[in-house]
Amino acid sequence: MSAEIVNPRSENTADQADQAGHAGPGGGAEPLDSFDPAFALHRGGKMAVQATVPVRDKDDLSLAYTPGVARVCTAIAEQPELVHDYTWKSQVVAVVTDGTAVLGLGDIGPEASLPVMEGKAILFKQFGGVDAVPIALACTDVDEIVETVVRLAPSFGGVNLEDISAPRCFEVERRLQERLDIPIFHDDQHGTAVVTLAALRNAARLSGRELGQLRAVISGAGAAGVAIAKMLVEAGIGDVAVADRKGVVSADREDLTPVKRELAGFTNKAGISGPLEKALAGADVFIGVSGGTVPEEAVATMAQGAFVFAMANPNPEVHPEVAHKYAAVVATGRSDFPNQINNVLAFPGIFAGALQVRASRITESMKLAAAEALASVVGDDLAADYVIPSPFDERVAPAVTAAVAAAARAEGVARR
Repeated sequence: MSAEIVNPRSENTADQADQAGHAGPGGGAEPLDSFDPAFALHRGGKMAVQATVPVRDKDDLSLAYTPGVARVCTAIAEQPELVHDYTWKSQVVAVVTDGTAVLGLGDIGPEASLPVMEGKAILFKQFGGVDAVPIALACTDVDEIVETVVRLAPSFGGVNLEDISAPRCFEVERRLQERLDIPIFHDDQHGTAVVTLAALRNAARLSGRELGQLRAVISGAGAAGVAIAKMLVEAGIGDVAVADRKGVVSADREDLTPVKRELAGFTNKAGISGPLEKALAGADVFIGVSGGTVPEEAVATMAQGAFVFAMANPNPEVHPEVAHKYAAVVATGRSDFPNQINNVLAFPGIFAGALQVRASRITESMKLAAAEALASVVGDDLAADYVIPSPFDERVAPAVTAAVAAAARAEGVARR
């Protein structure tokens, strides 16, 4: 795969970039980071390993490595649970991808996914105090991914699955949860769902309504759409319909995958069939996780005081300027508009809470608790342009961490 990158300094705007750099006006190679700050920031990667103990002399060396390390190894061999106390295991997450569904870029492969995985890892550290290691796998077969992660698992306290395409992502997560006794979390599904639910709770509170009074329509039946639907049902939404490219996912369709057949079984109480636009008529909530564009005429048919969460990046399904004509609350996935639905509000705190209590898994109750805690951060400052806090609000991660840890203890999956 090749990419054409335009150099604003070059007279020839059709020059092509190669791995070493970019051809300048004189034909010489010009480094990509000489004209693009994103490349400058990424040069050499965004991460490094840093020791937490000094190795200044032979005494330090004998404790950090041989012979002192042998005593610790022997103790862990005799009492395996000591690995949590005397290694980094309980403080580190593996960020695992196969590079098949990277952001809005699609199937770009494991190497090209690494900048995103590094970014995810530094967000874990910055926003949750959790160490994370990016792992890009050169395989896409479900069996191979599962077996590889199972073999890597002894080194980690949890696994964050990232950018694995649907429907394989559902099977990968399910099988890893069955095989391992550490938290397995597919952020594209559950992180998105947690933040969406938090924002919707506050939008409902702002309008004086309960979730049970709302009918929602989700555009997109992939990883995020399915997870959001499940979480909204768990939280007590009045009704929710999910639409894919062929229309509303309904029990009368004969082209449904097993995942979508299951989805049809617990959504769409109203029995709507046909295109997305039909489902939007009279709906209280639109949630977009699919891309594409929803016609303004369809948005105009939604109920008075509706909520529009158009979360596709970089182009929302409904542009905020259009959405504000008809909706009381508008949210997007972009940072340059109010009410950004950003997964970084959820996954650092969720993993921090799970690791804190050495949870064996992340349950639905833990995710619901995370959503409630996130919504509560807004508090009395609730407004139409503030139904979800900023990722830089320092109250977010501690609130989510505490709520998840408490929920894990209450549900009996905590081990300390």
